[in-house]
Amino acid sequence: MINQLIAELKQKLTSPVAVLYGGKARERDVSLQSGAAVLQALKNCDIDCIAVDTQEPWVERLNKQGVAHSFIALHGIGGEDGTIQGALETLAISYTGSGVLASALGMDKLRCKHLWRGLQLPTADFSLLDSSSDFKQIMQDLGGKVMVKPALEGSSIGMSIAGSVEELEAAYALAGGEGAIVMAERWIEGREFTVAVLDGAALPAIELKTEHSFYDYDAKYISDDTQYICPAPLSDDERVLLADLAVQAFDSVGCRGWGRVDFMQDHQGRVYLLEVNTVPGMTSHSLVPMAAKQTGLDFESLVLTILLDSLNSEDG
Repeated sequence: MINQLIAELKQKLTSPVAVLYGGKARERDVSLQSGAAVLQALKNCDIDCIAVDTQEPWVERLNKQGVAHSFIALHGIGGEDGTIQGALETLAISYTGSGVLASALGMDKLRCKHLWRGLQLPTADFSLLDSSSDFKQIMQDLGGKVMVKPALEGSSIGMSIAGSVEELEAAYALAGGEGAIVMAERWIEGREFTVAVLDGAALPAIELKTEHSFYDYDAKYISDDTQYICPAPLSDDERVLLADLAVQAFDSVGCRGWGRVDFMQDHQGRVYLLEVNTVPGMTSHSLVPMAAKQTGLDFESLVLTILLDSLNSEDG
């Protein structure tokens, strides 16, 4: 299979592939790891490629190299929110993953929740926070324990749990306070899952287990104690439900190519959508490669499939 992917790519590529990574977001370190892994995979497959850190004058570099194709390995603000996608469209450079609007919407957890509510897709109760919020009333309305998160960050940056008014105020400040869009979400006690979507189909679900109070930045990228169970131990009905919801959530945002949808399941078996990731991590701890492996797709084949999809989308 990989030889066929390589052959198809070499027929379609008209320039080196620029792996865009790094950047200036708070997720820069993770992006550097993702980009390095993608770059090595392309090199292993003899695909002409260059590394471009968008913290530098990247437009000049792309123009100088005559780049017509790119692989986005940028996470967070500036790379996952439609900004780089819009710039690449202006430059007539193809890119992997979702387009401008879907990227912007997928990055915004608050707007995604409004969208899913409108489509009657299950997501936990929530409230927008600002300095004039009645924190006491919000805690009561949301069951007394909440997850506080900035709406426009990824990798669990700025997220924390609050079980009292005082903790909610501190969590609001940690998430950015008045300088950010911050939301409080009803705490869901139970199991956590993630489902990757590739070429419109859901990959096997992964269950995440951590000794941390939640699947935070450390549990995602640093800790060696986090457990990833793939395929997740689920009934047939649960597997179908998660796969269907993942694709529905992915499609509702307008995503394309690849991505990942995160879920919580409470003790009553009810499933809740958390968020859509339009540029998931591609590090040693990353989840999409883990799920792809279960379907017989190794890391190099996954990278090539994502890249080829972007070229086929351009043709279409």
